[in-house]
Amino acid sequence: MTYGFGIVGLGLIAKFHAKAIRAMKKGKLIACYSRSKTKADAFGKKCNCSAYSSIKEFCSHPGLDVVTICTPSGAHLELSLKISETGKHLIVEKPLEINLERCDKIIEACEKNKVKLAGIFPSRFHDITRVIKSAIDEGRFGKLVLGDAYVKWYRSQEYYNKGGWHGTWELDGGGALMNQSIHAIDLLQYFMGPVEFVQSFTNIAAHKRIKVEDNAVAIVRFKNEALGVIEGSTSVYPGFLKRIEISGTKGSAIMEEESLRAWSFVNEKSEDKIIRKRFAIKTGTGGGASDPAAIRFHGHQRQFEDMVRALETDSKPLVDGYEARKAVEIILAIYKSAREGKKVKLPL
Repeated sequence: MTYGFGIVGLGLIAKFHAKAIRAMKKGKLIACYSRSKTKADAFGKKCNCSAYSSIKEFCSHPGLDVVTICTPSGAHLELSLKISETGKHLIVEKPLEINLERCDKIIEACEKNKVKLAGIFPSRFHDITRVIKSAIDEGRFGKLVLGDAYVKWYRSQEYYNKGGWHGTWELDGGGALMNQSIHAIDLLQYFMGPVEFVQSFTNIAAHKRIKVEDNAVAIVRFKNEALGVIEGSTSVYPGFLKRIEISGTKGSAIMEEESLRAWSFVNEKSEDKIIRKRFAIKTGTGGGASDPAAIRFHGHQRQFEDMVRALETDSKPLVDGYEARKAVEIILAIYKSAREGKKVKLPL
């Protein structure tokens, strides 16, 4: 069976969604929606799909099964509610929404309408992510003691000047953390487990006319008593690939985008040499470190294929609404700590 996909919101990321859907074996892009008829028509012509500027007509398109939402972050809720009521399954770009109340309303609506919900976190689907998670689950790291995420990226002043909703609390929901570093934060908690406390500082270090942070540092204590650091910035020239470091009493791994910079264990296995060789290859992408368009679509493709798997097996997507909510909660706790100047306990 081939599933019909539609895209709502036709900005930059929608182009990667379209590429990912076209690369799927069991998915086909059949419809797109934008409030702007001109934008919808242009996207539809380019991607050979039906174009709509009416959300009601879009949802009525024959054969539409799954809708991916690519609107600004703070505009996910209202469209998710409308679309879920029509029985379409949802894949929502990160963050799921800009606060927990809005996240929860999306989750509740999808449960009420008996549709599946996934939140976009393509890094979860990288091969190296699966290798690290498997080693953690097998206990190869011993006791986890440190878990760190570093996102030292660069965005020019022009990026914020032209991007209407970028750099606003109302639609971006935050800055370097909520928009850019959220992928690394999701991976960190996926590897290390739930966060218990955060203490943080944020500031606007390098950009003008923005209301949100372009620089942030947080100290983290996980529920398993491990400690860690989260650094997120869009002020660091020229921008570097996101880096995750997982350290334990019996092993450590350093992940840089889709590559390994370290893979070492007390109890070496025969496959470790193969893993080091396989993932020593330099990541073939800029990872979005200095250019939002310098990313690959294969992570999105795998995530869309995971939605198809969930539909065919009537199971949950790997990153369902509750999973997608976790990184948002951590980031909101970091913001709260920075505002109040004190340690913040999770859950909020």
